[in-house]
Amino acid sequence: RVQVVESGGGLVQAGGTLRLSCLHSGVGETFEKPIIGWFRRAPGKEREAVACINWKYGMTYYPTSVNDRFTIATDNASETTYLEMKTLKPEDAAIYYCAAVGHGYLKQYGCSEEAFRRVGLWGQGTQVTVSS
Repeated sequence: RVQVVESGGGLVQAGGTLRLSCLHSGVGETFEKPIIGWFRRAPGKEREAVACINWKYGMTYYPTSVNDRFTIATDNASETTYLEMKTLKPEDAAIYYCAAVGHGYLKQYGCSEEAFRRVGLWGQGTQVTVSS
């Protein structure tokens, strides 16, 4: 059964660290060369890509608009991809989503919401709140 489930969100103080997890079981059978992406939607803003990773080979992709405080990593054995966020700021507060898609969409659209929007498998999201 294919599923994408995020966890690890919560309340953290500004300057703190949080690691989100995305369990994406079965995506290897659904997509050829699956790409896992992390996204966020802050209140009043559109959903934006934060980081992407080639699940099988580990290559990472970060949109140019994203800072270097976030790191994406994956564990093939557990079918889990992580997003580590350091030195969190109040403006990082958002619902964070995980999604999976085939590598061809990354090649065409880059690490972007557009690459995953049409055929990506999405999780329900996990809320991150940062107190100042």
